[in-house]
Amino acid sequence: MYYTYINSPVGKLLIAGDQFDVNLISFPSGNTAQKHELDWEYAPTNFSETRKQLDDYFTGKLKEFNLNLQPNGTEFQLTVWRALQNIPYGETLSYGELAREINKPTASRAVGAANGSNPLPIVIPCHRVIGSTGKLTGFGGGIETKAFLLDLERKYSPNNVQTELPL
Repeated sequence: MYYTYINSPVGKLLIAGDQFDVNLISFPSGNTAQKHELDWEYAPTNFSETRKQLDDYFTGKLKEFNLNLQPNGTEFQLTVWRALQNIPYGETLSYGELAREINKPTASRAVGAANGSNPLPIVIPCHRVIGSTGKLTGFGGGIETKAFLLDLERKYSPNNVQTELPL
């Protein structure tokens, strides 16, 4: 496994993967924060395209990522993570709506658990999933980071929807 860290408006992100794919993006804080393992090899040039696309995302230039992703998860998690990639930039869905999208209408809690275990946040946009009341709920990088990402997308959204997000 190769890794690097990149600076971002939400802190120093850990990026890890093999020489072809990205397997992990981790926030610097929050309940899912990770550090690199001792046997991983530091290789910043392996992730130059990931760095460029994340930089473009944070400046509002990029609305959809085009990276080789290889998240590790169960079939159900992979189904949820694929569905997350269909949520348009600047928009949100509730956990229940996402459960219905994958034809598991009673699985909103399982969808929430899969959402929370997403190893590629930002790129696989789990921050776009909110509570049924519109309230921001748990996020591995912290609620403040989730609010930041949603505000960023609303700011640069083609629809430019400027609404206050309830915390």
